[in-house]
Amino acid sequence: MLRRILSLLLNPCFLPASGRGGSGSNNMFYAVRNGRRTGVYHSWEECREQVDKYRYASFKKFATEEDAWDFVNGESAESSYHSSGFSGMAYENQRNDSDWGNKGTSWSDYNTYKRPYEQPLENQYNGKRARYTETSCAPSEKKEKMSSMGDYAVVYTDGCCSSNGRHKARAGTGVYWGPDHPLNSSDRLSGRQTNQRAEIHAACKAIEQAKTQNIKKLAIYTDSKFTIKGVTSWVPTWKANGWKTRKGQDVINKDDFERLAKLSEGMDIQWMHVPGHAGFPGNEAADRLAREGAGKSQS
Repeated sequence: MLRRILSLLLNPCFLPASGRGGSGSNNMFYAVRNGRRTGVYHSWEECREQVDKYRYASFKKFATEEDAWDFVNGESAESSYHSSGFSGMAYENQRNDSDWGNKGTSWSDYNTYKRPYEQPLENQYNGKRARYTETSCAPSEKKEKMSSMGDYAVVYTDGCCSSNGRHKARAGTGVYWGPDHPLNSSDRLSGRQTNQRAEIHAACKAIEQAKTQNIKKLAIYTDSKFTIKGVTSWVPTWKANGWKTRKGQDVINKDDFERLAKLSEGMDIQWMHVPGHAGFPGNEAADRLAREGAGKSQS
């Protein structure tokens, strides 16, 4: 017992999340590139649930969420830890923070890439006419009519990509305005096939459609925090840095975010983050349309 106490005192990073002031108190981000659910998590406990005893799990810890998402999307050259089936608790107890990322990455076959159910962040990103809001509810839908949230027209967007990051990747976009609405769209993504590009272009499509209907106020519901944070927070910084990341590297999705930012000009947009795969009809419908789009031929 004394030895264990001394070990914990000397290695505080081995303490459980609850002993460190909560799952988010370490301000680190755990990126899961390959696991039960890929995505970015705010605690080792959440990450472990996705990779523990998962064959060829691929994951890494980062100091910033932007770097973590780059890794998830396969846009980071840094190595990660991978395993063919290990005990996550044993791994956490036996390796310290400096050991993360010393092993190579391995991918296994899996189906359509989607983000996990994400817990709301404490901070919200507010920009001029581009507000970011966490929500746990959605407006009611009316058949063949456009849903609204006050003065704002409501639309759901989503993107997906099967075999994300691999040679045979197929990505699609889905835009959902309501049951049987004529503007609902399902398209195959053109160009580079990735999940994040599909999510960005789904939002672009929704804004383009809104403009054809002379809609000036738009509430975009999406489960992609990457898209939301990119357009409301990261884009201004990237522009100021000549479209370079903090590490001086080129922004991978520069053209996509430039298009989204340009389309957003003159629009009053509320970006609404809704948890994915959590039973929200609009989000599920957009996801279904995106999957249908991924199955179409590329134009």
